[in-house]
Amino acid sequence: MKTPPLITDDFILQTPEARTLYHEYAENQPIIDYHCHLSPKEVADDIRWENIAQPWLGGDHYKWRAMRSNGIEERFCTGDASDWEKFEKFAGAMPYMLRNPMYHWSHLELARYFDINDLLLSDKTAKEVWERTAAKLAEPDFSARGLMKKSNVKVVCTTDDPTDSLEYHAQIAADKSFDVKVLPAWRPDKGLQIENNEAWNVWVDKLSAAAGMDITTLDDFINALQKRHDFFDSMGCKLSDYGLSTVYAEKYTESEIKAIFAKARGKTACDEKEVLQFKSFMLHTCGKMDAKSDWTWQIHYNALRNNNTKMFRMLGPDTGFDSIGDWPIAEGLSKLLDGLELEDSLPRTIVYTLNPRDNELLGAMIGNFQSAPTPSKMQFGSGWWFNDQMDGMTRHIEALSQLGMLSRFVGMLTDSRSFLSYTRHEYFRRILCNILGNDMAKGIIPHDFELVGRMVADISYNNAKNYFKF
Repeated sequence: MKTPPLITDDFILQTPEARTLYHEYAENQPIIDYHCHLSPKEVADDIRWENIAQPWLGGDHYKWRAMRSNGIEERFCTGDASDWEKFEKFAGAMPYMLRNPMYHWSHLELARYFDINDLLLSDKTAKEVWERTAAKLAEPDFSARGLMKKSNVKVVCTTDDPTDSLEYHAQIAADKSFDVKVLPAWRPDKGLQIENNEAWNVWVDKLSAAAGMDITTLDDFINALQKRHDFFDSMGCKLSDYGLSTVYAEKYTESEIKAIFAKARGKTACDEKEVLQFKSFMLHTCGKMDAKSDWTWQIHYNALRNNNTKMFRMLGPDTGFDSIGDWPIAEGLSKLLDGLELEDSLPRTIVYTLNPRDNELLGAMIGNFQSAPTPSKMQFGSGWWFNDQMDGMTRHIEALSQLGMLSRFVGMLTDSRSFLSYTRHEYFRRILCNILGNDMAKGIIPHDFELVGRMVADISYNNAKNYFKF
């Protein structure tokens, strides 16, 4: 007996109302992917792939993590096994991933990009999927840029260090045959990591070279950052992003920060309090820069990184050994936002938590700092990383609905290094429409498609377009 397809037109959509909302108001909306980790060089080069393993398994720590959980040896994840061997092992693990988001993501990608929705991936179907995907990969428009166009992407914001040249962004922008905006986003995390004295000094030297000026004092450092901030702005940057353990708001004075900077620049380790003071200073100072440039400030926090020392030494960071942290957040976040608000320097802000424990906390916190003229200037960011799945998105939507204004939410992003991951926007939109459609069916919200449909279209596309001022 043949298994019915998983990815149908009405996948996830449980009611007639949900189906109407999705197909008439969400499905064909363009995509603004305002936070991702795509390589601008790969976009500029319009890269292609020889087989499905390369875009799927080449750098996806989500998949490596799932494979390890199924007892697969590391050589088939990150090691020297052939592309086919890696794919075969991944395919064989797929039946064991039921109810893991990887199951939905993978089959959505097979359906949308390879027209494979008539079978389920497994060891039994691996060879057929390998061959059918290879045929698609050979088509002329199956490239990095081709996939972006196929996915109806309008804007992509990459993640870029202040010392980056942005040469590939310039190359993409100069190519008039490609109409997708690929913009940089400012990610100065390395400038905050003063506790890693040697690495921090190496980074400051890179900043010095990029800004074309010596950095010996704190004033030099801030001036160099501002020069690079201005350069990013000239290249179309509209967002910054900070990856933090928690939000820092330690008290400090200007003289203390100058002394801490001089100590660190002199290659002397700072103590714990000094580290917290410097990080707090940097967040406040960079927040002011963003506000002055009319950027949106993104804060990602509560990631406990590199837990497995043995594997970190073997593979380095971002290889599938991070997890949810549980640092306290409320007081520090309140002090940071309040300090900037007192100076009329609080930028549009999106805060993401990796720990769903904080959903209601953030839903309540952002309401303290909303202000005209921007609707929902303060945003509770979408389900991030371990929350980027059906339950995580649902919990986020519920918390934001009860404590904020879901109608003004700026919607989904991929947070991905893969050109195949735009289906995450579809996944989110289907979940959103299912929630709202079920509410309509139950009489919890008005049975008014014009009203609710406009909400869906706004969350899918319009809110992001207006909020970020692209």
